[in-house]
Amino acid sequence: MADLLRKPFGTHGKVHDITPQSAGWRYVGFGLYRLRAGETVSEPTGDREVILVMVEGKAAITGAGQDWGVLGDRMNVFEKTPPHCLYLPNGTDWTATAETDCVIAVCSAPGQGGHAARRIGPDGITLTERGKGVNTRYINNIAMEAEDFCDSLLVTEVFTPNGHWSSYPSHRHDEDDFPRITYLEETYYHRLNPAEGFGIQRVYTDDGQLDETMAVKDGDVVLVPRGHHPCGAPYGFEMYYLNVMAGPLRKWRFVAAPEVEWIMERDA
Repeated sequence: MADLLRKPFGTHGKVHDITPQSAGWRYVGFGLYRLRAGETVSEPTGDREVILVMVEGKAAITGAGQDWGVLGDRMNVFEKTPPHCLYLPNGTDWTATAETDCVIAVCSAPGQGGHAARRIGPDGITLTERGKGVNTRYINNIAMEAEDFCDSLLVTEVFTPNGHWSSYPSHRHDEDDFPRITYLEETYYHRLNPAEGFGIQRVYTDDGQLDETMAVKDGDVVLVPRGHHPCGAPYGFEMYYLNVMAGPLRKWRFVAAPEVEWIMERDA
């Protein structure tokens, strides 16, 4: 069985620390801090660029030689308001001091020094509906291809209503063959509402060499090294996930699974 489902280390401090080395791939890193008010954390970016996402709560953040003030507004991620984020290039460092209890995601990928540090959101991020019927979900694009904020990172938030599907129709982005398809590794940081619930995510390839279906709990991370990766939110449980993607080219091009091509064509 592939080691794709990563549980948090605990409930306080740095509870996720996924690196290319620990994931067995080349590009994407994902860390997560759960801090209590008054606590401080610091990290260098090294050879990687970083987007800090204030998932919940507020923190005073300095980084890349600047004081960015207090970032964060929503106290519960399911408020669905636009997140406060901070982009930091490689070769810098950052420090966050929690103003309230907070959750900070650290999204990283190789940096080339091509972009300056900057705030991202909440201005300029609008919750957008995508899909039809029970495939409808709601997107906060933080730094996707249309936003020239980063060298490598692609980051977005998705809210999936109870009983709906997401990252569906099934699709893959695991070949470096632009413009047909791009190679992008991906992590999913999942949250559930109510938190006691669960969601479903399947990661599978067309040839069946990889085929894992996982019950994800609140706070879990799923790695997608290749293949299709749809999610489902059971009736009664709303799902959130924070996506981090990166690869050799900062473009998102995907190919649908053969069995769902007709759905994608019908709903286009």
